[in-house]
Amino acid sequence: MRRASPSAAAKTHAVFVAPMAAHVVDVLPDGAEWVYEVKFDGYRALLIKNGERVEVRSRNDKDLSSTYPAVTAAARTLNARQATVDGELVAVDESGRPSFQALQHRSAHPKHAIVFYGFDLLHLDGRDLTAEPLETRREQLAGVLEGSGILMSADLRGTAPQVIAAVQSLGLEGVVAKRKSSRYTPGERGSAWLKLKLDKQQEFVVGGYRSSPAGVDALLVGYYEARRLHFAGKVRAGFTPHLRREIAAELSRFHNGRCPFVDLPNSKTSHWGGGVTAEQMNEMQWLRPALVAQIRFVEWTADGHLRHAAFLGLRKDKRPAAVRREPL
Repeated sequence: MRRASPSAAAKTHAVFVAPMAAHVVDVLPDGAEWVYEVKFDGYRALLIKNGERVEVRSRNDKDLSSTYPAVTAAARTLNARQATVDGELVAVDESGRPSFQALQHRSAHPKHAIVFYGFDLLHLDGRDLTAEPLETRREQLAGVLEGSGILMSADLRGTAPQVIAAVQSLGLEGVVAKRKSSRYTPGERGSAWLKLKLDKQQEFVVGGYRSSPAGVDALLVGYYEARRLHFAGKVRAGFTPHLRREIAAELSRFHNGRCPFVDLPNSKTSHWGGGVTAEQMNEMQWLRPALVAQIRFVEWTADGHLRHAAFLGLRKDKRPAAVRREPL
């Protein structure tokens, strides 16, 4: 897949564009210049259509077309010869409620359907739209998606407090606020797109695990700071018996003899089991830090560990080196 470039050839075809990112905030802005959308609990992806050729690309430009054939087929019905649609792959149940775990483990959730919610249009029939205002791009996106099998991420009406209350009542992950006049800045994270997480969760790098006869007993996860992997905590919840075996098999591909965390062992263990003593180091199987896991948790403890952490799934759309501790 060709990457976006300023050449004439690139302008006449829909191409991959590094997705624009949203900045995490703890308060959403309010006002007529902002539009609000649901923050979906799924995989960020682009749909790229050039005539009969359609691709689903991950945020790090991996081809997901064969992994999600129903979405690929639906994208062929877009009302455009060429189009690049930014959006999210989501697993939804019969009531439309999203589930990241169902997206990760589809065989265990047969009643969930994989859908694609489009929220931005970056290219349309030979035209690069990234310099146009978001409001204009979304107006054109509605026409491109109309009658197709791709869903539109709807605007949420109301003030910021009203939108937050509505999303929270539905048990959804969060809200994204976008400035209506904003241009699309590929690969950048700025103040034009802001996200508020109502459910505390983020990505962490998996650096090791403790095994048991049933498979994985606990994951050891962390985040990068100044290019060094820091320990965040042990994750024991969120595993079914089948999942413990499945994840253990996946992790076995990355076994390593050396601990990747710069701050282990700890001098003590916390009340919530967040630390690792020198004696416990021998119980752990260390890994090359090549995998990223989505983790839900209650809060950060005073000593910098995750409290009541639960595993949601492995993410293949995130680079380990890009994982940082996110503000709450």
